Amino acid sequence: MKILIVGPSWVGDMVMAQTLFVCLKQRHPGCEIDVLAPEWSRPILERMPEVRAALSFPLGHGVLDIATRRKIGKSLAGQYDQAILLPNSLKSALVPFFASIPTRTGWKGEMRYGLLNDIRTLDKERLPLMIERFMALAYEPDAELPKPYPQPRLVIDEASRAAALAKFDLSLDRPVLALCPGAEFGEAKRWPVEHYAKVAEIKVRAGWQVWMFGSKNDHPGCEAIRARLIPGLREESVNLAGETSLAEAIDLMSVAGAVVSNDSGLMHVAAALNRPLVAVYGSTSPQFTPPLADQVEIVRLGLECSPCFERTCRFGHYNCLRELKPRPVIEALDRLVADPVEVQ
Repeated sequence: MKILIVGPSWVGDMVMAQTLFVCLKQRHPGCEIDVLAPEWSRPILERMPEVRAALSFPLGHGVLDIATRRKIGKSLAGQYDQAILLPNSLKSALVPFFASIPTRTGWKGEMRYGLLNDIRTLDKERLPLMIERFMALAYEPDAELPKPYPQPRLVIDEASRAAALAKFDLSLDRPVLALCPGAEFGEAKRWPVEHYAKVAEIKVRAGWQVWMFGSKNDHPGCEAIRARLIPGLREESVNLAGETSLAEAIDLMSVAGAVVSNDSGLMHVAAALNRPLVAVYGSTSPQFTPPLADQVEIVRLGLECSPCFERTCRFGHYNCLRELKPRPVIEALDRLVADPVEVQ
């Protein structure tokens, strides 16, 4: 059986999609899974053993361009038995339709009648977690999901990891604390840089080194964290945000002794690498997209106004993050690294 997955457009969602791939392999041993997704997702998909091939989708998020979608669909005709769509948009259903894939499965979404022929109606109360909504598409409608749920697990190539360490002249002579202080979603997901700086200071004084990860947009925030460290401590931190490719960031994070992250795509990457992880939540909730790993501590205040799921604070105070002081995060780190996970 050959299955085409139309993948999501966010890092965290792509990581969590691996739960669907595992379920498909369990249900259809020997099936071949290809994933049609933006090119940036290739480093994630290449580290998922369930995926045969990552197919690059050239259109940006929100771009319709029916002619290009028809051309891609026609090029895939006759190659797949089933398509499973993870986005709920009408646009995402066009390529499988133009490819005439016999079974086209997905949630009802944006009026996709006719484009999908295995259309499901989502019961949000029965399937509250995003991974449950992904996994359910591997089974018949209303089927019970097998438990325990699979956890995403990225597989790292040792040579690739060694090359990344050499490229950035990084040493493993001391344990590594990885910080992920960014969040593409917005300010309401970003724990303040001064709090991250305090965590970095305490861990450096305890003999750790600090590596900071993120996109180019996160580079100034990471520099602000470093600027708050006094000389002598600052030199034990490295700002990798915007310097690494996603592939390099994944490989380098795999050696971390612990990770502190906002609710972001890199949080899910850290979880899929099975790193001891402290996840800081503000405007969002771990009840929908929790990090899936063996050693996770979730730290949040749970104010009356949160979770609001807003990109910016409607009250302007961001107290769900600002009032969340470093001490609970540091204590969570201490609990996690008392018995640290070895690099795999």
